[in-house]
Amino acid sequence: MSAVIFNSVGYDYPDRPVLADISVAFASGTHTVLTGKNGSGKSTLLALAAGVLQPLHGSVSLTSSRRPAFVLQHTSTPETMPCTVRQAVEMGRWPHRRGLLPLRSVDRQVVSAAMQRMGIGDLAARQLRELSGGQQQRTLIAQGMAQESDVLILDEPTAGLDKAAHRLIRTVIEEELRRGVTVLESSHDPGDIERAERVITLENGRISSDTLRR
Repeated sequence: MSAVIFNSVGYDYPDRPVLADISVAFASGTHTVLTGKNGSGKSTLLALAAGVLQPLHGSVSLTSSRRPAFVLQHTSTPETMPCTVRQAVEMGRWPHRRGLLPLRSVDRQVVSAAMQRMGIGDLAARQLRELSGGQQQRTLIAQGMAQESDVLILDEPTAGLDKAAHRLIRTVIEEELRRGVTVLESSHDPGDIERAERVITLENGRISSDTLRR
């Protein structure tokens, strides 16, 4: 079964076209890496898969009732946003809230477990702006895991991180794959690309190659 299906998808920004005639399906429980030069359309494709953007042409459909968890690069977080680490991870539980009621005990447990897995439990009260790039990225990934979605989408999750943070993030991603989560990420890192079972290369908004590695 496919978790995410693109059918003849196109998307344009006001000043330029980005994606054209993308038809591709991502099987449930698999790990796909998108690669290609900057500006090739990787981030836009991920945002479309996550439902953050809507296609101008064609359609994107999901087989899961849960919205994908979408993890941005840490460089996309506002430097002045007044938000603690715990508050940021708690945002991942907002789709599970009953209206505007406070988070339940089970939600708080999920948040704490996600922070512990990412090694940021001791940073819970720290402001995001006080963190290093690696700590910010681990916070964003913890937020994604707290959503408990069937699909995890990551935009260059290890870019610019030190070896320890890189290794921890890769370990957690492997754990999510073993749990049956569909993982779709973009990367320029040869080591990260090597880990994937499927590698899709984008060029000028089109798929130039689609390779199953195992």
